Amino acid sequence: MSVALSDLELLLDVAELGSFSQAAAKRGWSQPQVSQRISLLEQQWDVRLFTRHRRGAVATNACQAFLVAARQSVAAYRQGLETMQGTPSVPRIRLSCLPSLTSPVFGPLLMKLADAPMEIRCGTDHSQQIMQDLLTGQVEVGFVLKCPAMAGIQMELLWRSPIVAVVAAHHPLADCRTPLALADIARHRIAPQFWGDECESLIQQIRMVRQLPSPIHAVQPASAARELVLRHRFVSFMPELSIKADLQDGTLVRLCLPELPAWHWEVMMAWRAGKRVDAAKTLVLDAARALVDG
Repeated sequence: MSVALSDLELLLDVAELGSFSQAAAKRGWSQPQVSQRISLLEQQWDVRLFTRHRRGAVATNACQAFLVAARQSVAAYRQGLETMQGTPSVPRIRLSCLPSLTSPVFGPLLMKLADAPMEIRCGTDHSQQIMQDLLTGQVEVGFVLKCPAMAGIQMELLWRSPIVAVVAAHHPLADCRTPLALADIARHRIAPQFWGDECESLIQQIRMVRQLPSPIHAVQPASAARELVLRHRFVSFMPELSIKADLQDGTLVRLCLPELPAWHWEVMMAWRAGKRVDAAKTLVLDAARALVDG
């Protein structure tokens, strides 16, 4: 006779309820059916499982010792079953990008792949950690700033986004249609989105033409700089890519500052090369390339 999971569940019910009849009622069985099954288990294991009396049944010491393993087995089975039933029938792919890229990358990318045969999980981190996660397999596709190549990781330039000076549509500088000098904006509150060493160079140039000794802040991610611009009348310098939608709908206005260098933010798509074709990953890569073409 083999022992089924239902036998363990029956054993636990009788022990917890202290009654063959109550265990039978719980299952919609008759009491003789429960008694017969328990007797078969006792014969197979050659041990007495319950002591019966007028008020019910009490598990023997041997049975009590076995109940621990029985509970663990039933719990492990149920947990495994729930995990299996909750697992999607389509592949799952994990994406990661810089926090400042969530709006221009994740939103449009998910719209393109909304009905694709896959489930997508999105996360954010800094570029170095994303590259490490690609190597360890915790992430399938990453969007990072340009960085040195790593063995086993494929990289492709997606965007070379210019750094632009922006203000809110209600800012006094927003109506200026002519090119501005750096001195024209230096008297305003300024908080560029920090994008690297070039940002520090910008701050130094502003400080040289600024007449007031007020601080110049550099913030991350793009959402923080955007908040300062929209709600607190700051001037910011940001990658055009991270505020593309705001510029298109007029929420933010780009200022013309011809005396500044043409700084850029280079965004790479990175993924781990594999010998086998990964259909879900290929769909993501093609969709990301389509964002650039669009």
